[in-house]
Formats: sequence, C-alpha cells, structure tokens
Amino acid sequence: MLSGLPVIYGIDPYEYEAVPSHPLGSIGYTDDGRKFRYCKNNGTNAMVAGNVQQSPVEDTGDEDLAIAAVAAIGDKQVSLAAATVTANQYADGYLVITVTPGEGLYYKIKSHEAATAATVVINLYDPLKVALTTASNADLVANPFNGVIINPTSATGVPVGVAMTAVPASQYTWIQVGGPGVCFADASGAVTVGAIVTASNQTAGCVEDGDTDTQGIVGVAITGIAQGEPGLVDLKIS
Repeated sequence: MLSGLPVIYGIDPYEYEAVPSHPLGSIGYTDDGRKFRYCKNNGTNAMVAGNVQQSPVEDTGDEDLAIAAVAAIGDKQVSLAAATVTANQYADGYLVITVTPGEGLYYKIKSHEAATAATVVINLYDPLKVALTTASNADLVANPFNGVIINPTSATGVPVGVAMTAVPASQYTWIQVGGPGVCFADASGAVTVGAIVTASNQTAGCVEDGDTDTQGIVGVAITGIAQGEPGLVDLKIS
C-alpha cells in the first residue's frame, strides 16, 4: 500500500491556523499551479510577506552522538548517549548515521522522550537496514518545516520557502516553494532579470544576484528588482 505526505490542490496560501490540518511538509498547489509547503512558524517572530524562510537552526550539540546500545536489523528503536532534547523535538525529522556500522543511512523519526545529557530512545517509522553498534554515531536533524525562521544573513539552515503574509509566531501556514512568487531584493543592490537569485547575506529574508557557492538558491528573477524593493521570482526551492 502506497503512503506518504498528502498533496492538496486549490489551497488558500494566505491562511494560517493554531492547530495543524496537514502533516508538516505537505505539498499544496494553488489553482494556477504555484507550489507550497505546509510548515509551522517559530515560536518568537511573525513572518513577513515576501521574506525567505529558513529551516530551524542547526543544533550541533545533537550531532555525532554515540549509539548507547546495539540495535539489530529490523529494530525500530535506537538508543543515543548523552543527548539533550525536549520531548519529540525531532519528531518527523531524521536520524542520520554518521559513523559505521550503518554510515550513510538515515531514518525518519517517529517520536522520543525528553533527556538532559542522558540516554534517549529514538523511535523510528521504518526498521533498521544495517545493525548499529556502540561504534556507530548519529546526527539528530529536525524536520525542516517545524519552526521555520526568517532566513538570516549567515546560514544556520537551508531556505525552505517564502512567506505569503504576516503569520504570527507558532502558527501553521503555507510557504511558497515553486512558481512565480514575490521576494525582496536586499539593501545592497538590485537583482538582474533572468539571474539566479540566492538568499541574501546582506539583509535577512531578502534575495540577491546569486552567489551559489555559499548561499542557498531561491530561484530565477522574472523581472529586475530594485534595491530594497519586492519583485517577481520563479521560485525553485523544493
């Protein structure tokens, strides 16, 4: 039986809600074919229309954690040592095996309890494909759509979409990832029509003519965009 994230057609991209009506990361389309992802805003700051949104800030303290106990092929639980997490902080995120045995494989996280510098059991949706030992290490990676923030000038995550409206903190909403969408050029210069645009390293939430070596790609400019003003970009985020 096939399963996975739903695809919803004819969405209202301006709606937001306190209680989620779709799984995080669900794909939505407007009637004209623009593409969106369903997300939760961070708990502190409201979204700003036309601002690029980033995934939650990387927590390097939850990377390269030691495996606390052997886990066999087929197991759906993995014990990590010395973890500091809140309950279900990484639910619907990913467990990435970084040191062999199992290096290079990753698994979607179903749930876990809270822990403070202690062993925590990570429950997985799918069974392990390679047995893990206490020689293995793993990263905990949050769902990129759970607690998005305005894209900072120095990347701490990856661009995940563009806000459509002023969405309050902790609300669930749609952010645009594909098709014609409005972005703001940063305060340092205009954007050239036809140019690849990336997340700005000058003004948070804005875009600039692309520096694709160091900044995340947002799309291609449909029009020229004056310095500090909004303009239309063919978004190519996800």
